[in-house]
Amino acid sequence: SHMGEVHVEGPDAENFLNDLLTNNVSRVAVGQAQYSVMCQDDGGCVDDLIIYRRAQDRFLVVVNAGNDDKDFAWMRAVLSRKGYRCTLTHESRNYSQIAVQGPRAAEILQKITATDLSAIKTYWFAEGSVCDGVPAILARTGYTGERGYEVFGPSAIARDLWDAFLAAGATHGIEPCGLAARDVLRLEMGYPLYGQDLDPAHSPLEAGLERAVAMDKGDFRGRAALERQRREGLPSRLRAIVTDERRNIPRAHQTVSVGGRALGSVTSGTFSPTLGRGIALAYLSPPDAVAPGDAVEIDIRGRAAAARL
Repeated sequence: SHMGEVHVEGPDAENFLNDLLTNNVSRVAVGQAQYSVMCQDDGGCVDDLIIYRRAQDRFLVVVNAGNDDKDFAWMRAVLSRKGYRCTLTHESRNYSQIAVQGPRAAEILQKITATDLSAIKTYWFAEGSVCDGVPAILARTGYTGERGYEVFGPSAIARDLWDAFLAAGATHGIEPCGLAARDVLRLEMGYPLYGQDLDPAHSPLEAGLERAVAMDKGDFRGRAALERQRREGLPSRLRAIVTDERRNIPRAHQTVSVGGRALGSVTSGTFSPTLGRGIALAYLSPPDAVAPGDAVEIDIRGRAAAARL
């Protein structure tokens, strides 16, 4: 599993998460999931994550595995400041999460669960079972842009679940897919990745995640800084770039320029099999220096490669 899991439970669980996160947890119904961001007080990103509301006062919070311990410590620190009536439990060792992504994901998963997958809408989930009755959460979530499901079960069944998926998908062309392949899919969708496109130096507004920032709710960590950015203007903005030629493949840290003037650098770059071109995300400053369709150059091994926003 490449994710970390935290249980948040208690009468103040919703209030605590609304303080902790940028999105409005109060809008999430039981059985629904929501994408959100944890911010520092200065607006920088601690992590992006998904919450799953399992009951009115019970949530599963799924974070990036590389931030697992750091995120849990941050959550505990926020909890201790105000003494919310809820508990945090670090559950990552007890969970296995395997994602099945692609146009045939539903028919493959349906072979190993009695849960009606057709009833699960995007960013909703069901408490069901897999592998002959093992309890599991079946979530219509994923970070690939494909139709798919993320299955959370006890870590003890990880191998059995993996084998069951491969067997169920054998006639559907299923293949094991590593994180490098997942990285291409999320980048084709323009989804930012923590540690590359999201970090403590940039806010969710700079990263283009306004959809996950609910300024119409009460106070939350980083709100004042985000309000200031809205009022005074963003210092930078994450932009999507495609190269003009197939052979030009952008990579992280390469400089992006317009007419020889450096505007920023690539945060994520790869070859897009769908477009047959190099694609990238990059923080550019000032944010309005270029607009969609404008030409830019990327310094690829000392050569100015033509690209466009």
